[in-house]
Amino acid sequence: MAKSTNTNVGNLQRDIQQQQDAKDQHKDKAKGGAEQKDQAVQAGSHDFPVPPLPTQHLAKPGIEADMDLKPQFQAPDYKGSGKLEGLSAIVTGGDSGIGRAVAVLYAREGADVAVIYLKDEQKDAEETRRHIEAEGQRALLIPGDVRDPQFCRDAVAQVARDFGKIDILVNNAAFQMHADSIEDLTEERFDLTMKTNIYGYFHMAKAVLPHLKKGSSIINTGSVTGLQGSSKLLDYSATKGAIHAFTMSLASNVLEKGIRVNAVAPGPVWTPLNPADQTPDKIAEFGATTDMKRPAQPEELSPAYVFLASPVCSSYITGIVLPITGSVG
Repeated sequence: MAKSTNTNVGNLQRDIQQQQDAKDQHKDKAKGGAEQKDQAVQAGSHDFPVPPLPTQHLAKPGIEADMDLKPQFQAPDYKGSGKLEGLSAIVTGGDSGIGRAVAVLYAREGADVAVIYLKDEQKDAEETRRHIEAEGQRALLIPGDVRDPQFCRDAVAQVARDFGKIDILVNNAAFQMHADSIEDLTEERFDLTMKTNIYGYFHMAKAVLPHLKKGSSIINTGSVTGLQGSSKLLDYSATKGAIHAFTMSLASNVLEKGIRVNAVAPGPVWTPLNPADQTPDKIAEFGATTDMKRPAQPEELSPAYVFLASPVCSSYITGIVLPITGSVG
């Protein structure tokens, strides 16, 4: 099994989180969240959770199994139709959140799925495997750190060996930690965010490219913060903007090979990433400032990843950044 050469990334993330938590304790906590004047918008087949959300603060990297309010990822109303039948996919950060939701729908559409995740997230990864296999597909779990290019090469080689081929790469692994000021961003912290969020995408794309062929696709997870910026997420926003540019550039670079590259730019989504970042008082109002006045659930985004991965749906689409932000503008 492929292994990372750097096994303490979870400890590093938790150290950075503890440093920020200490800073937050010295901030003025008197401002509470603005009172919700309008009801949240529900435009799907069933209603989703709305603020106020549970005031929970998770330790990094954030375990979905520990969340009081579990993210909705199963998409019970989504009916598979073989859009990805016979294909093989890799999803980084596929143990939880958006990655888990994507992995499950890929399996429902007929793909075998390899999940790359941090070793601290084994419990979540096992749950994702259970749901992939429940859809009748093969699941492969590979723990490791996408910052390490050798790990990425080894992981891709393992997937190619076990599944026989690779058709889809979903780059989704991410690190996020808020900061009130650029002065709070140490070089170590900036480096961790950059190397996880953009270097990791580069390493995985470079490793997987020799295995892709005509009709294959790469899908990157960007963010609304990469489109609009975020005053409290300077380093994270910078990486997401870089991911959007990387997506468009790589799409042009590999187009002649018949390989498509696209990105999804979510707004606020209820995943472990956010309770493992924001303070409990702020997480209670997470997503309330969108036009829909609530965060998305992972199952509201995963069909877009199916659409962009399926040659029958999006064979003429490449180089786009698809915003799914819960807002009109």
